Amino acid sequence: MALARAPESGWARLWSARARGAWAHTASPEFFRRSALVTVWALAIGIVSGGAVRLTGSGLGCKDWPACTRTSVVAPLAYHAWVEFGNRLVEAALTVGIALVAVAAYRRRPRRRDLVWLALALLGGMFGEVVLGGEVVLHKLAPAWVMGHFWLSMALLVVAVVLFHRSRLADVTAGQPAGRATVEAARCLVRRGQLVASRAMLAWTFVVVALGTVVTGTGPHAGAPGVPRFHFLSLYRAAQLHGSSVEVLLALTVFTLWWMHRSRVDRALLRRAEMLLVVLVSQAAVGYTQYFTGDPVVLVGFHLAGATTVVVAMCWFNFGLFARRGAEVRAGVETSSPDAVSEPELVST
Repeated sequence: MALARAPESGWARLWSARARGAWAHTASPEFFRRSALVTVWALAIGIVSGGAVRLTGSGLGCKDWPACTRTSVVAPLAYHAWVEFGNRLVEAALTVGIALVAVAAYRRRPRRRDLVWLALALLGGMFGEVVLGGEVVLHKLAPAWVMGHFWLSMALLVVAVVLFHRSRLADVTAGQPAGRATVEAARCLVRRGQLVASRAMLAWTFVVVALGTVVTGTGPHAGAPGVPRFHFLSLYRAAQLHGSSVEVLLALTVFTLWWMHRSRVDRALLRRAEMLLVVLVSQAAVGYTQYFTGDPVVLVGFHLAGATTVVVAMCWFNFGLFARRGAEVRAGVETSSPDAVSEPELVST
């Protein structure tokens, strides 16, 4: 004889309905958009958290990996050990969060292939970041490994910014299978030469960041006492090279913005450009102050946070070079003009 099923209480039915509603909401474009934004912030915080480990001299607070020590997974009760172990917990939480974003990209309705692939790339990169972080510890904070760890962190931040940007684009379901969508092709709001100059700014930004890591690998903030440093350049020469690259970026940015202003480009794009210039000048001011005051730890931390802001602002400016959904072009360039540039489907704009 079948057992009678106990009736659900009112509270149980209420919470069950709420749980089903919350799960259904995870398929909405708005939920995915917010998740992508949280991912950008979380990765930026993760970069600063990793920098804090180095700047507090806690890089070898946990001398083993994946456990903190040979005898314990959890860090012992010591300051440097818990700073390093805390950063590992941040990375673990980030990995879980990005895995959930990948699930949300697959559940999103209508599903977009570009968002799924970007989320999967983010997830794969995050697993690579965890492994690379372990190699940094096992190689006792060798500067080349630390540089690679930071570069991958920045690459993941860029992917997350692209993911968030594309999550804000309107879905186009016409001509797509049921439950699927794509985005409209974009049109360029600036002249071809201005587009090339803007892309050059973006590329040179990563050169500037890379040279900044050379300064870090040469300078005094190794992450732990006795860690070897680069010796192919003096700290003075490395800082000069990095500073010169910043000056080139500022000059290229000012020239491009002046050219766009003269061309009367879209006002929204000009606002992005002006915000970018403010961020660049602020970051340069922190860097030069840091140089002339003997590289104090607090300013190094601000400079690291500023580097993430520069990368995000530069990407956001480049996204603004294109418009969709019939946005009016006010750069003196018609859509049918030979100067107008179409954006490929999966280009990060």
